Amino acid sequence: MGQKVNPISNRLGIIRGWDSNWYGGKNYGDTLLEDSKIRKYLNARLAKASVSRIVIERTLKLITITVCTARPGIIIGKGGQEVDKLKEELKKITDKDVQINIYEVKRPELDAMIVASNIARQIEGKIAYRRAVKMAIASTMRMGAEGIKVQVSGRLNGAEMARSEMYKEGRTPLHTLRADIDYALVEALTKVGLIGVKVWICRGEVYGKKDLAPSFTGSKESRGNNGGGMGAKKGFKKQKSNR
Repeated sequence: MGQKVNPISNRLGIIRGWDSNWYGGKNYGDTLLEDSKIRKYLNARLAKASVSRIVIERTLKLITITVCTARPGIIIGKGGQEVDKLKEELKKITDKDVQINIYEVKRPELDAMIVASNIARQIEGKIAYRRAVKMAIASTMRMGAEGIKVQVSGRLNGAEMARSEMYKEGRTPLHTLRADIDYALVEALTKVGLIGVKVWICRGEVYGKKDLAPSFTGSKESRGNNGGGMGAKKGFKKQKSNR
């Protein structure tokens, strides 16, 4: 069961808050679609800016979009020109006033989305997938994660038959709901087809009551993990499964 459920949605309302915060009422479907369009547009537009998470909050006339990124300089631009340009583009999509906040991810090595994107971009750039994965695992564990698990699936190294390979280090307890596990799935578009990269990162355990509202002052990105690296084993475990 733990392998089938998205670890983020599994922890919603327990230690993880929602990425969209608004009351939809009768227009729930339209608003949800608008959120989806905003996210799709921003992810394509800011593909080089290492975007980890886009949080959308709404009032009656205003949409507040918080972009969590490892490279805020690319989004802000010279004297904030890029942000103003982005605001105008988003106004055309939504027909509402848009406010954009940029939040810097202090430790991108502990963010599953950024790690998965880096691996996928390397695979697209014809770097050996094993090397890309092992480098990502090493840098994440060095930053004090309790554990990381990476799965790459598809026609690895251009093989005729698709297969999955998984690499692990440390612990990633998916069933422990208080364990702060970040998860991401990114696709690498190669000449032989899509290669899927899944990343699970355990950043420690959260004790006590957690505020689920999206406040980006003492948020997860800048928070240290509890008991860094406890129980982490040296060396990689590798599992193969032929589909």
